[in-house]
Amino acid sequence: MVRLFVALELPDDVRERLAILAGGVPGARWTAPESLHLTLRFIGEVEEHRLCEADAALGFVEVEPFPLTLSGVGQFGSGGRPRSLWVGVAECPALFQLQARVASALARAGLPADERKFSPHITLARLRDTPIERIGRYIAANNLVRIGPFVVSRFALFESVRSRSGGSHYQLLRHYPEPQLGDAEYDDSGYEYPRGEDSRREDSRREDSGPDVADQRGGASDRGHEADGWGEPEGH
Repeated sequence: MVRLFVALELPDDVRERLAILAGGVPGARWTAPESLHLTLRFIGEVEEHRLCEADAALGFVEVEPFPLTLSGVGQFGSGGRPRSLWVGVAECPALFQLQARVASALARAGLPADERKFSPHITLARLRDTPIERIGRYIAANNLVRIGPFVVSRFALFESVRSRSGGSHYQLLRHYPEPQLGDAEYDDSGYEYPRGEDSRREDSRREDSGPDVADQRGGASDRGHEADGWGEPEGH
């Protein structure tokens, strides 16, 4: 069995700015900067052969680049017991359109459905026994945060691997679309920026469609924490 989810990666500078928000909350387990992401669709645990089916389905999803801005912070929880802190997203119809296309492609491929309403956010921390008044103070102090805009031009399929410590680390399996030689370049986080004559990097074309997605598994560092992209926190 493999545990899969589809997400947007974040530019390095955005992760750095989000990392500044980590602190000042007792009982918070802050998400490592390299693990910060925005989940588009949680697939869950499926048999390994479904991995290739998901990969094939996602390959047909078209991505029209759009700007995305992070805005505000909040918390998920119930019964007066906060469970996670998150940073939200400014209004962005294009994000919802992309999420719908991803969900539709996976549904057509017969992957398990997720009935939860999509509520885009990035999990900053998991909480345990955190006083509610401290959460209120944190939100009040950071609710005007605004990061971006940055360009979203691709998404990715990840495997979530449970660690012995009880957390999870995330293995990137494939980007959609795969980086190609063209009018834009990408950094390691998926951020798109214009190509310039003085800043061209060495390019290499992938042969055919590249290695099978199953061959991408393994080798991730065990440093990530659980995170989610939905209305209620569910660890990947």
